Amino acid sequence: MTDLAHIRNFSIIAHIDHGKSTLADRLIESCGGLEAREMHEQVLDSMDIERERGITIKAQTVRLAYRASDGETYQLNLVDTPGHVDFSYEVSRSLAACEGSLLLVDATQGVEAQTLANAYLAVDADHEILPVLNKVDLASAEPERVKQQIEEVIGIDATEALSISAKTGEGIDGVLEAIVAHLPAPRAGGVAAPLKALLVDSWYDSYLGVVVLVRVHDGELKKGMKIRMMANGTTHQIERVGVFTPKLTVSERLGPGEIGFITAAIKEVADCQVGDTLTGEKRPTETSLPGFQPVVPVVFCGLFPADSADYEHLRDSLAKLRLNDASFEYIAETSAALGFGYRCGFLGLLHLEIVEERLAREFDLDLVATAPSVIYRLHKTDGSVLELHNPADMPDPTYINHIEEPWIRATILVPGEHLGGVLALCTEKRGEQIDLTYAGARAMAVYRLPLNEVVFDFYDRLKSTSRGYASFDYHLDGYRESELVKLSILINSEPVDSLAMIVHRSAAESRGRALCQRLGELIPRQLFQIAIQAAIGGRIVARETVRALRKDVTAKCYGGDVTRKRKLLEKQKKGKKRMRQVGNVEIPHEAFLAALKISDD
Repeated sequence: MTDLAHIRNFSIIAHIDHGKSTLADRLIESCGGLEAREMHEQVLDSMDIERERGITIKAQTVRLAYRASDGETYQLNLVDTPGHVDFSYEVSRSLAACEGSLLLVDATQGVEAQTLANAYLAVDADHEILPVLNKVDLASAEPERVKQQIEEVIGIDATEALSISAKTGEGIDGVLEAIVAHLPAPRAGGVAAPLKALLVDSWYDSYLGVVVLVRVHDGELKKGMKIRMMANGTTHQIERVGVFTPKLTVSERLGPGEIGFITAAIKEVADCQVGDTLTGEKRPTETSLPGFQPVVPVVFCGLFPADSADYEHLRDSLAKLRLNDASFEYIAETSAALGFGYRCGFLGLLHLEIVEERLAREFDLDLVATAPSVIYRLHKTDGSVLELHNPADMPDPTYINHIEEPWIRATILVPGEHLGGVLALCTEKRGEQIDLTYAGARAMAVYRLPLNEVVFDFYDRLKSTSRGYASFDYHLDGYRESELVKLSILINSEPVDSLAMIVHRSAAESRGRALCQRLGELIPRQLFQIAIQAAIGGRIVARETVRALRKDVTAKCYGGDVTRKRKLLEKQKKGKKRMRQVGNVEIPHEAFLAALKISDD
C-alpha cells in the first residue's frame, strides 16, 4: 500500500470541447501509462458516441505513477468525470472521491456555463482548485483576458494559472509538478478502521459482471471479503480487486485514499447506486458517507418502433441497455396512433438523445419519439397529490385543484452583441430574470425558467439566436403552481393521445394553431374531408381542414336536365359521409416529429 502523503486524487473539470480528454491523454502518455503505439485520441472515452460528440458520459479512473523533481514517486489517481449538466449528480460523486481539481479553460473561448457549474461543485466538495489554460498555441488565444475572466466570474485567483497546449504537449510537465506540489494528499482513516468506501460509478461487463469503481476512505478492500451496500442492503463477496492504468490490472488490495475497482458477481448495474457507501459485512461502519441520492428521471418521452413488428426487439434492446445504464427507466404503454411502445424516463435532454442514438446504432432500431414532457404534480380536490408523467393520463379538470410544474435556475453566458435576442427568448419562455452581469465582452444572465418550456425547443433556439456562441447550464429549483392546461389534438373528432401536451394557458392557442397547421400540411389527402382540431377540455381553440380528393362524377353528363347532375352529386355526398364514419386516417411519423419542432413565432 502507498503512503498517504504520496497519493494525489484529482479530477479535471471543464466545459464541453475545452480539451479535458486530450489533457488526460497527455498525462497518461507522460507518465508511461500506455506506450506510444497503444495511444489513441480520447483513451478514457470508451464509447464511439463519446469520441464523436467530444463528450464524456461515464466516469473513468486511471492510476499513474509519476516521479517528481524531488526524487519521490507519487501515485496520481485521475477521475475523468462527465461534463454535461444532465450528469451533475455523477460529477458531484466523482468529485467527492477526490481532494483537488484541475479547472481547465479554453484560452480562446474563456469561461463557459458548465465551467462555472462544475467549478461550484468542486468548491462545494472543498477541493483545492488549480486553474489551467489550454490551447495557448492557437493564434486566437488570449490568456490574460481569460485569467481576468476566471477571477471575475468564478472568483478564483488565476495569477499563477498554468498555460498549456494539451494537443502539442506543451506545459504538461508543469501540470504534473503542480498536482504534486499544490493538491493535498487524501484525508483518510487507518487500515484497521471498519471499511468505508464510496461507490463512484459502475458498468456492465459481459465477462466480469458489474465492474464497480470505488474510492476507499477507511479500512481496505481485498479478494474474498464480504461487503454490504448500505443504501439497498445487499451483500456480495469480492472476486477481483484492481486498478486501471488505464489497462485493467488486478492487485491484492485497495487501501485508504486509493481509487480502483472491484467485481463481485453482481448481475445488474441497478444494484450499484452511484454515491452509495460500501462497508464490511462482519465489521460494518456506523455511518454512511454523506451526499447519497437515488437517481430520479427528470424528462419523459414515449419510444415506439417505426415498424410495429420490432416491438419485441425494442423490449430486449431496452433491457440490454439498462444493464449498462441504470439511470433511465421504462414501462410499457400503448397508443392508438403508434401502437405498442415504452414510456421512458431520462436525466435530461442529452441523456434522451444518447439513449435514442445508442438504440439506433447498437440495436439497429428505427424509432419514433413523442414530445418530451416533465413530471407535474396534480393537487386534486380531495387533497391527494398525483405525479403525472404522461399528458394523456391527465384526469378531468373538475377533479384538479391546481397543478405544479418543475422550475430550473439557468445560467447563460453569451457575447454582448447577442444578449438582446437571448433575453427576449427567456422572457417569451416565461422566464424570470434573477441576475445580469458582465465579464469583459461576455454577459452572464441568470434566469428562473419552467422546465417544460426548456425541453420543448429552448436549446435549439438559444443556439440559433446566439449563432452558437451561448452556453447554457441549469439545475432544478423546486416546483411552483402554474396555470397549465392539457392541449389535445383531435383527428376527425378522435383524440390522438401521442400528440397531447401540457402547456401554459397563455401559449395554448398559438401552439395549438401552429400544430394544426403543420399537421394539415403533413397528413395526406383522403377521399373524405379530414378535420384537425386542437382542444382545451371541451373547447376547440384551432382547426384545419384537409380537403377531400374529389372524383368528377358529372363528367359523363353531356347536356340534359340539371337535376341529373344534382342527383349524381347528392349520391357522391352520401357516399363520402358514410366513408368518413368508417375511414381511418393514417398519421405519418413525420407528424409526430413535427410536434417537437414548432416554435411559438
